[in-house]
Amino acid sequence: MEEKMIKRQKLTFMREAIALANNNLQTLRGGPFGAVIVKDGKIIGRGSNAVTSENDPTAHAEIMAIRDACKNLGSFQLDDCEIYSSCEPCPMCLGAIYWARPSKLYFAASREDAAIAGFDDSYIYQQIPLEPLKRDLISEQIMSVEAKQVFSKWVAMDQKTPY
Repeated sequence: MEEKMIKRQKLTFMREAIALANNNLQTLRGGPFGAVIVKDGKIIGRGSNAVTSENDPTAHAEIMAIRDACKNLGSFQLDDCEIYSSCEPCPMCLGAIYWARPSKLYFAASREDAAIAGFDDSYIYQQIPLEPLKRDLISEQIMSVEAKQVFSKWVAMDQKTPY
């Protein structure tokens, strides 16, 4: 019986993520993506895509939900949280999710489904594993010695919040 209730709860949270995505079709706030973050059976963060309305290429649903949940928790990590996303996260969002450290990710549509709708991240997935000089984005490393000195100072600091 408890397993049935947990499954029902998961479906409820995913429906909420999909509803947020669907709502963007009416509000024209951004693309058709939504996400919720859950802790202890309660939604603690919501987000929908706001790229075009906020002129912010990082305003994806998962990022917005992470920002909301972290603000509500007063923490930069999502320990013991679950993320429900209307679509498989893009590389940027997946990276942010790993940094936030939730316990689980659920998603509805796949990246292939997103590509069919015009949101194709395959190019980015192909570029990420390449060495910087082999990527299409012109990249040049400069001032590495000075930057490493800042890292050395960080390592030596006593008063810091590791993450």
